[in-house]
Amino acid sequence: MSSRLSAIADTPLLSAGFRPFFLLGALYAGLSILVWIPAFHGRLEIASVFVARDWHIHEMLYGFLPAVVTGFLFTAIPNWTGRLPIRGLPLLGLVLLWLAGRLVVTFSAHTGWLIAMLVDTSFLALVVLAAAREIAAGKNWRNLAVVGIVSCLLIGNVAFHLEARYVVMADISIRIGVAVVVLLISLIGGRIIPSFTRNWLVRENPGRLPVPFARFDKMTLVMSAAALLLWIARPLDVVTALFLGVAGLLHIVRVARWAGDRTLREGLLLILHIGYAFVTIGFLLAAAAYAYDLPASAGLHAWMAGAAGVMTLAVMSRATLGHTGQALHASKATMLIYAMIILAAVLRISAVLMPDHLPLLHTAALAWALAFIGFAVVYGPVLIGYRKRRRAVGRISEA
Repeated sequence: MSSRLSAIADTPLLSAGFRPFFLLGALYAGLSILVWIPAFHGRLEIASVFVARDWHIHEMLYGFLPAVVTGFLFTAIPNWTGRLPIRGLPLLGLVLLWLAGRLVVTFSAHTGWLIAMLVDTSFLALVVLAAAREIAAGKNWRNLAVVGIVSCLLIGNVAFHLEARYVVMADISIRIGVAVVVLLISLIGGRIIPSFTRNWLVRENPGRLPVPFARFDKMTLVMSAAALLLWIARPLDVVTALFLGVAGLLHIVRVARWAGDRTLREGLLLILHIGYAFVTIGFLLAAAAYAYDLPASAGLHAWMAGAAGVMTLAVMSRATLGHTGQALHASKATMLIYAMIILAAVLRISAVLMPDHLPLLHTAALAWALAFIGFAVVYGPVLIGYRKRRRAVGRISEA
């Protein structure tokens, strides 16, 4: 038995955190949406203690996204600290725990809400502990902020289970999770996007370069955090709308400083700029929910379907190519995946803003599923080690 486990642990799939978590996260993101649509129409009953809407939101916020975040963290942290990556049996244990969380949440009507909460939340708890230990051991104190933000995602997950149990439907815990995701994208995106863009422009398109992370970026992050805290507590309030609007304007300036218009020839870079633009759109739509009486969920979907959906595929594809020795260039298949996720985001936001939204909703769901399942199909052979390494050409974090 031990030799069999050792053989499993030595497979390429468990050699780095991004391999299993990117693959399984993408598959789950695509397949769960195909389950959600019939459940939304009442044609499929999910055996969860969560109402159907909450199951869908939870599995996007606290199921799919933590898998991608874990894959990123466990691959970036060795770059930050110089320490060996978490791999083999410890990584397998975390993968199995994440899978167990998806099962107990989906079938929590049978397992009970408490068991579902304990199993589900223990995954993020272990990820936070492992990441903090590695960063502390490597004395890479600068990146403890990332672990702190992921810890807030854990708090939001615990709150979601408790809120769904004692209030019936989750509300505040949803906004906590969305706010954490937006802050993670704002922090990490603000480091890697100008860095990757600068490195490519210096080689391929000399001229105007991105402005590196500076005081303005810190001010934008502080304003964004303040606006999101207000949004969590009082989403439809004049002061909240003002802070959200100012944060949105700051993000417009921030994106403009990164020279994204000069990356049109490289899809791997352009998609990062497009994904981050949805952060700005989300802030402005969330502000407009009060100022112009727009649906409150418009900004939420800009952040989730847009920023989170596009950025996860952008980071997963680039990291997979870079860490498996493939050329850092977007193939036609990759560009099709990007087109599908952008379409999904635009249609999902439009479905909120237009009264007769069901055809838009269905098309958005299909495009989302095609994008993530497409990623699993195109990048799966690389992630499981079927496609051989060509040459070392990139790392997950150049910042």
